[in-house]
Amino acid sequence: MHDKTTLGWREWVALPELGIAVLKAKVDTGARTSTLHAFRMETFERNGQTRVRFAIHPFQKRTDVVVECEADVVDQREVTDSGGHKELRYVIRTPVHLAGRDIPVEITLTDRDTMKFRMLLGRTSLREGFVVDPAGSYMTGKPQRKKST
Repeated sequence: MHDKTTLGWREWVALPELGIAVLKAKVDTGARTSTLHAFRMETFERNGQTRVRFAIHPFQKRTDVVVECEADVVDQREVTDSGGHKELRYVIRTPVHLAGRDIPVEITLTDRDTMKFRMLLGRTSLREGFVVDPAGSYMTGKPQRKKST
C-alpha cells in the first residue's frame, strides 16, 4: 500500500492550465464531482472541438479580481447540488496542483459567487493517494509558483 497524503477539510490548490496560481478549495467527500466557480460562460468551436470560455473570481469576497479561462468541454452533465436543485453543467478536465502533485481532474462549472469556496474537490479526484482529516485545515500548504528556467 502506498503512503497517502493527508488533506484537511479545506486546502490550497492551483489550476495552472487555467492560469489560476492559488485558490482555496473545500475538500468535499460528499460530492462525487469537483466543481469550479465560473461565470460569463460561452462555448465555441476550435479545430472541431467544443471549448468553453469563462471567467472566475478566484478570491472569496472579492469580485474586483477576474481571471479569464478557456478549456475543452469533455461532457455536459446534470448535477444535483446539496440543496437538491438540478443543473446541466459543462465538464472540463484540467490538472489540479495539490500537495506538490498534479492530479488530472474532471470539473463541472457553475456560478458559486454566493458560496464561501470557489472550488469543491470531490471524492473522485481524491481516490488515489489522499485521506481527509476533517479536523485539519490547509495541511499541504500554499502552492509555490514554479520558477521559469
